[in-house]
Parts: sequence; C-alpha cells; structure tokens
Amino acid sequence: MSQHVPLIEIRNLSKTYDEGGERVEALKDINISIEKGEIFGFIGQSGAGKSSLVRCIAGLEPITSGQVLINGVDLISLRSAELRTYRRKLGLVFQHFNLMMNSTVFENIAFPLRIAGKPKAYIEEKVNNLLELVGLEDKKRSYPAQLSGGQKQRVGIARALAAEPDIVICDEATSALDPATTQAIMQLIKQINQKLGVTFVMITHEMEVIKQICSRVAILEDGSVIEQGSVVDVCAYPKTDTARSFFKIVDTELSNSAYRASLREGGLLLKVTFVGESTPDPFMSECVKRFGVSVSILSGNIQEIGDTLIGCLVIKISGEDTAIQAALDYLHEYKIQTEVLYLNGGVETYE
Repeated sequence: MSQHVPLIEIRNLSKTYDEGGERVEALKDINISIEKGEIFGFIGQSGAGKSSLVRCIAGLEPITSGQVLINGVDLISLRSAELRTYRRKLGLVFQHFNLMMNSTVFENIAFPLRIAGKPKAYIEEKVNNLLELVGLEDKKRSYPAQLSGGQKQRVGIARALAAEPDIVICDEATSALDPATTQAIMQLIKQINQKLGVTFVMITHEMEVIKQICSRVAILEDGSVIEQGSVVDVCAYPKTDTARSFFKIVDTELSNSAYRASLREGGLLLKVTFVGESTPDPFMSECVKRFGVSVSILSGNIQEIGDTLIGCLVIKISGEDTAIQAALDYLHEYKIQTEVLYLNGGVETYE
C-alpha cells in the first residue's frame, strides 16, 4: 500500500539571517502539510515570518535547516537547472502586481510562456483562454497604467497560471485593494481553485481572506506556527491570544459597560460557541426549566466561514451557586462549547 504524500510538506523548517553580525531567526521549526487542491492560508502580523516562508517554499531562499518537499521531492536535493524548472511551474501573485508597465496585458501574461520557449500559436491560444478565465478579454491590448487595481491583479493571476502550475502562492495579493475589489479577487481565486484544481497558498494579514476562501490556516508569530487547523475550528475555538485577536467573533472584554453592569448583580458571564445550523437556544431553555437559573443574552454574533456558520453568544447565568454549577455540568455533558468569562461567587468553571 503506497504512502500518502502531501503536495507540500514542510518539515522542521528554520531560516536564520545574518544581519550585521547578528543572528536573526526568521523561521523556527515550521511543520506544515498542504494537500493538493486546497486553499491554505498563512496569517500573521508584519514581521511574523510570512515573507521568509514564501521565499523558502518558492525555492528563492536557501533554508538553514529542515526540508521543503513538493510531491515528496526535497527542494534542497534539486540541482540548479531542476530548481529553475520547479520555479517556472510555481505561480506567484504579488501585492503590488509586478507587471511590466511598457507591455500590454497580453504580453504580460505571455511572458513566462515566451521564456519557456512555447510556440506562437500555443501562446496565443493559452493567453486568450486565460484572459477569458479572469474576465479581461476586452483588455488584451491595454497597458497596466490603463487598468484598475483589481484588473491588474487579474492580470497577475492569469500570468501566474500561464505555465499550468500545481501551486500558486498569493503573497498579500489583496492588501493593496479596496474591500469590494478584494471580494471579487477572492471569488476569482475560489473559482479557479474549483475549476482547475490548482492549490493556492495564501499569505496574508487579513482575516477576511482566511475566513472566506481558505479551508485550513496556520498562524505565524515571531517565526513560529503557534496554531493551525481547519479555519472553522481555529475561528470557533482559538487556543492562543493571537488567534483570538484575528478571529474575534464577539466582544468578550470586561471593559464592555453592559458586562460590568450585569456583573454587579451577581452570577457569571459565559461565552457559548456553536457551529453549523445548531443553536444554543434549546439548551438555554432547558437550563432554565431544569435548574431554575435565569439566562439572559448580553451580546452575540454569527459569521460565515466558507460554507459554515459560526455563532457566539455572551450570556449571563444567575441563580443559586449549586444551580449554576448544575447548568454548567449540563452544557458540558452535551458538548456545548462554553467558556466562563467572569463570575461573582464561588462557582467552579469550565475553560
């Protein structure tokens, strides 16, 4: 039985730079597997190590230790000519488009095909098909200066697809775009992924990009992956402060005046998270009926992550300590995701 091989496998990857005699660790022991055909996101603030990771995956930067394997082949093992061939089959989409300003849209997209020595008829047909794919058939003879930011990025995406890559890396591809254009570009990437089966690696600091089109995500901080998993799980059940800051669904800070006022009357504040079409309403009603507690909703929100709804409520439970504890036990027993935020009294809590 053959062993499953991910399209991209990063093993114990570390990258160190020497800056003025000082050793700087840009990446520290990164371990990630990315499957063929998925849209995988890396998110992190500036300085988290995203750019270094892009360069290592693209074979543009020698790694200090560890491995980057593509279809089971270690990039370190490739000779110079083999590495150049790999790079030509890897699509890159940049934040600031990197288009040739003195060349037409057609020539920008055709450029990697000409470098690869493809015949003229092949180039003509391929570029025309890509223009249709990204919705720019009428801009074939236009120059980049005549295009909007969204249209320039569509040219960049078409150029990245010209060599029929298995992988396209989008390095902050929507950061220079307005919100409406960002939405359109994300939908285009999703359509291309579904139609062509191309694997996309999204490098971003924008949580909306991750939420809307990625299936899995890794969070980078100070060169390390501090959390990874399905976008739904990381969003609904974040384990780190950084993940909570990126994927905050509802305000849970005690600075909220409604929360402070509510706590003066005793009881506790509870965060309840639910995924999919399930709702906490029947469970709250059941707690009231069974245990005689009082339950009130202080705030809440529902977000759409891909095709999944994730909801979060901040509720207050009041009553006798034993009744509140029994209600918490009941929620815990029925696998309702709960987190006690603040309490008055001696109630033990589930975290």
